[in-house]
Amino acid sequence: MSFPVLLQTFFTDRLMRQRGASPHTVASYRDTFRLLLRFMSTRAGKLPTDLQLEDLSATCIGEFLDDLESTRGIGASTRNARLAAIRSFFRFVALREPFQVLLCQQVLAMPNKRHERRLVSFLEREEIAAHIAAPDLSTRLGRRDRALFLLAIQTGLRVSELIGLRCRDVTLGTGAHVRCLGKGRKERCVPLRQDVTSVLQEWIAERAVPPDDPVFVTIRSGFMSRDAVERSLNKHIESARVLCPSLRKKTVTPHTLRHTAAMELLRSGVDLAVIALWLGHESVKTTQMYLHADLKLKERALARTSPSPTTPARYRPGDKLMAFLEGL
Repeated sequence: MSFPVLLQTFFTDRLMRQRGASPHTVASYRDTFRLLLRFMSTRAGKLPTDLQLEDLSATCIGEFLDDLESTRGIGASTRNARLAAIRSFFRFVALREPFQVLLCQQVLAMPNKRHERRLVSFLEREEIAAHIAAPDLSTRLGRRDRALFLLAIQTGLRVSELIGLRCRDVTLGTGAHVRCLGKGRKERCVPLRQDVTSVLQEWIAERAVPPDDPVFVTIRSGFMSRDAVERSLNKHIESARVLCPSLRKKTVTPHTLRHTAAMELLRSGVDLAVIALWLGHESVKTTQMYLHADLKLKERALARTSPSPTTPARYRPGDKLMAFLEGL
């Protein structure tokens, strides 16, 4: 097969039909290859349709990833995500075109770029209160935003899960919970607190729409986008900073609300395995990052330890000649 046919078959047959990849995965892979083909077309002086598989050597792919970092300013995690998409394609090529196995092995051997893992950012309880109090409840959008962000902070749902909720996914009354289809097409249920249930009940009753309609909608009653959620969050966080100055030092994103939900569970004594199920994590190892971020948890552990029995001694300077030798 030619390279264009291989690439089209990879998307239609491998990703969509065999793996049943989500639209988010398909879109991410698509964007990777759009960027790669533009780079290779400029570099090789060919149209994307005329490119050959041999043009995509490991050296060229490395130069493409370096170019993304220098021209587009992407971080190491985004670089690794682009490389993961390219590796997936070359695993497919190795099965379809065995004579290209050497080229495929060279690309598959390309390592991920290591990067710093920063501590997760989350909101303290007084910051949560200021944020929830920020929306203007006299407006319809204000009531929507309060319900949206209160649900996000209590359940830890991802943005895609929040904006994809339909009214039929929310069960109110006894055993109140939300049901969502999360990352990896895994369905899960998350229980709701009484205060969150009351707010959602008021919001859904106000809308009075069929069960298949979205819970959180735009002015035109359509599904909210990620950008719409981010704009609403930024607007209310800016208002909340007036009441809570500590928010001025934090960059708050929709994913910060998910981290906040996890930290609230952790500080309440919930086991890591339960938090992993709550958030829809594939492994408990992913959830362990919240242990590193919780300084109060470490302070409580430190308080249980006993001080060292050593007694402080008076400092006495060492021999000048030995100090000279040791300083060389």
